[in-house]
Amino acid sequence: MAEKKRPSRASLWLIFALCVAPVAASYIAFYFFTPKGQVNYGELVGTRPLPAPAMQLTDGTAFSIDRLRGKWMLLMTDSGACAAECAGKLFALRQLRLSQGREMNRIERVWLISDGVSPAAGTIAAFEGTWLVRAAGSELLKALPADAGAEHFIYLADPLGNLVLRYPRDGDPARIIKDLTRLLKTSGIG
Repeated sequence: MAEKKRPSRASLWLIFALCVAPVAASYIAFYFFTPKGQVNYGELVGTRPLPAPAMQLTDGTAFSIDRLRGKWMLLMTDSGACAAECAGKLFALRQLRLSQGREMNRIERVWLISDGVSPAAGTIAAFEGTWLVRAAGSELLKALPADAGAEHFIYLADPLGNLVLRYPRDGDPARIIKDLTRLLKTSGIG
């Protein structure tokens, strides 16, 4: 008669380890390897409604930011003289909008001119489609959060007219595009 073989303790410990390992790994991952809390690149500015004072476009037409409600707005502020950093921001705004393909019609570009200087005709032509707003001394300029100066940032406002995000003027375009794509994809408005 054949003798029955008893299971070894090693098999029992192996089964125990296989059951406990996933639970232990989940606790270690949760307490020691927590993921980064944000997925957006832009800095959240605490949703705040943009004031809508009466202003003018550079061609003298009356303008209010309410005119663009219903669209996502990329805003920048700078002098009308438009130095190299200003031209870089205008270029970035144009490219960010174009990168959205068929969704680009949901985005408007706004240049809040912070002084009385009129932009050069070449600058206006190069960035056609950008709203050129004379905003010197307006409530709108004062409402932009800027610890280092509003001209150092590109701002994003939602279709309801709330300021939502800001990006450094020399920020990573690929990451800004990723933010915009995500917002346009998930947003049911604008």
